[in-house]
Amino acid sequence: MTQPRVVVTGLGVVAPNGTGVEAFWDALIAGRSGVRPIASFDASPLRSRIAGECVDFDADARLSPRTAKRTARFAQLGLGAALEAVAHAGLAGDDAADVRDRAAIVLGSGIGGFDFCEREHESFIAKGPGRFHPLTVPIIIPNAAAGMLAMEIGSRGPNFCVTSACASGANSIGTALDLLRSGRAEVAFAGAAESTISPYAVDGYCQLRALSTRNDDPVGASRPFSRDRDGFVIAEGAAMLVLETLEHARRRGATIHAELAGYGASADAFHMTAPEPEAKGAILAMRRALDDAKLAPADIQLVNAHGTSTPLNDPTETGAIKAVFGDHARKLAVHSTKSMTGHSLGAAPALEAAVAVLTIGRGVIHPTINLSDPDPACDLDYVPNTAREARVDAVMSNSFGFGGHNAVLVFRRFAD
Repeated sequence: MTQPRVVVTGLGVVAPNGTGVEAFWDALIAGRSGVRPIASFDASPLRSRIAGECVDFDADARLSPRTAKRTARFAQLGLGAALEAVAHAGLAGDDAADVRDRAAIVLGSGIGGFDFCEREHESFIAKGPGRFHPLTVPIIIPNAAAGMLAMEIGSRGPNFCVTSACASGANSIGTALDLLRSGRAEVAFAGAAESTISPYAVDGYCQLRALSTRNDDPVGASRPFSRDRDGFVIAEGAAMLVLETLEHARRRGATIHAELAGYGASADAFHMTAPEPEAKGAILAMRRALDDAKLAPADIQLVNAHGTSTPLNDPTETGAIKAVFGDHARKLAVHSTKSMTGHSLGAAPALEAAVAVLTIGRGVIHPTINLSDPDPACDLDYVPNTAREARVDAVMSNSFGFGGHNAVLVFRRFAD
């Protein structure tokens, strides 16, 4: 039996370098970073004092007062992105209520309401039992964003959260693809949200020696594939895609922005934080995504890399790309969105999926900024520092997470 084709009909984004799809895209093409000194708390005692904060996102302006008061920051970001995506797809308002009622929601998060939990725990320690927010438990759980979105738009279809660290967003979108192909839904709102910009969370990554300490140069701190990279920059953000079966999208006359053609997932089965040295799991996920999309390596023009700016990830991922694409690797463009957004953990793959769709539609590849002295072990075309006009028909988007989770998506230009 032939599987239904799945297409993208809506996008929504909240990112450190721009809230809303257009602001985000304009910043990417201009090579504009959203990394800056941490403003949400006093970070002076920490080794890393910079982050990608979504400073132009105002929850009170975008959400009802009741919703804003009953959600942690990550869920607010997720709802902001999701509501934009719903409107972009033409599914807002009473006329689309029956569609939303049957739609799936897969809104992932790697951690959930970490910052809210930390704040309320401080109240518990200082004031004792019964003196902190009574809704703390339902507010901090990672699936809170998915549940709240269903309440906001009246969706009663399958609803859940995928949590797989920094692969969460890609696994969420891939899971939504599977739901649509299986017939469990005809429409899906899929993506991820994350916000862990709090003292305990940031210091936790500092303890791992995972973060950049280039505190005097925030804009230049996230420098994937560079010889002098020293870690990733923590960030927050959210992105959501509206996915539909092709038949459903055509039936309602939706605008189609791209096709979600393939999804591959794997595990390294190696280490909690370090990539497997030979990238066996990453290679497996990339090949599975190509197989699922029924595309050959030579059909891909662009790889949106995981590209974290850490000493281990960048050369390991470069090796994986070479292994999967062979001689074609030298013809690929490879870029890192995280050079401008920082690393929004579980939300990063969703942001990068939105980038893939926009790149196909708009014919411009955003640059990898801060790349003037490449690591000799990173020797592909990373689109350094300046955006490039190019027709892109197929994009692979890579995401890898703590625990050895690997998730890869393939998007292509829609054609009948």
